[in-house]
Amino acid sequence: MTKLAAGMYRFAADLKIGISFCTRLPLGSMAANEGNCIARASWTMPIAGALVGLTGASVYWLGDRLWLAPQCAAILAVAATVLATGALHEDGLADTFDGFGGGKTRERKLEIMRDSRIGTYGVCALTVSLILRLGALSVIAVPIPVAIALVAAHASARATLPVFMRLVPPARTDGLSAQAGQPPWACVAAASLLGALALLAGFGLAAAMICLLLLSSAGLFLAWLTLTQIGGQTGDVLGALEQMGEILILLTAAALFQTQLPP
Repeated sequence: MTKLAAGMYRFAADLKIGISFCTRLPLGSMAANEGNCIARASWTMPIAGALVGLTGASVYWLGDRLWLAPQCAAILAVAATVLATGALHEDGLADTFDGFGGGKTRERKLEIMRDSRIGTYGVCALTVSLILRLGALSVIAVPIPVAIALVAAHASARATLPVFMRLVPPARTDGLSAQAGQPPWACVAAASLLGALALLAGFGLAAAMICLLLLSSAGLFLAWLTLTQIGGQTGDVLGALEQMGEILILLTAAALFQTQLPP
């Protein structure tokens, strides 16, 4: 096998692993995602996010063509993104809030986060997350800007995950995040670049810089919080980080497009 063929094979394998991990798209078995395969393929997470965003955008466009109210189209679009990922990140958000809010000790917090049942803190976090995302899309209310916002938000939010996995140590020796391992710096850089390009292409330089500042601030805050609460990150914390990033970018897009769209 030539170097070019080997490189193309690895590119395709990484893409399949990244998309299969982040979405429920039927790309084959997840059995290959053992060892550090997820960490190696983490650079593709923004690409997987863009596909999720495009899924939501397509549903929003269809709702608009059927003359649905912007609020109804936004509900269907967000529901489509949740279905596309199997509510992977929403589950992490809920578990993180349940653990951090309901546990008294580090051990108890981690125990709660492992529990598949959802508690009051998790319900409240999910409710706020859904309302903010629905509200942002309802404000934009035009299919093309909605598509730009969804793709940029989902791609850039997932671009923060490899950075977080690299810089914040796992809170425990088992679990999804610990098994995934540390992404190589090259993968971190590639994911960050893809996320930044998505923001730049969608919003322009000034707004993209604001979005990057917001994402960085959210990452630093969550890193401090998770190190204080449980001594490191878990798969649930990564899900919470994605949700925070997605919300921040959608809210920024709503503010940006609201000033640009005609009354």
